Amino acid sequence: MNLHLSIGPLVSLIAGVLILVVPRLLNYIVAIYLIVIGLLGLVGTGGFYMH
Repeated sequence: MNLHLSIGPLVSLIAGVLILVVPRLLNYIVAIYLIVIGLLGLVGTGGFYMH
């Protein structure tokens, strides 16, 4: 059984849960998410794969 896990949806899921739990973190979570997605786009990796 192979597990294919992409980093984008995983980061989105974690960010969404954190926003639900602690709404005050919204600005920080959005900023960190945008930085992570931007860096991944610059590096050219569309996602990491775990097998």
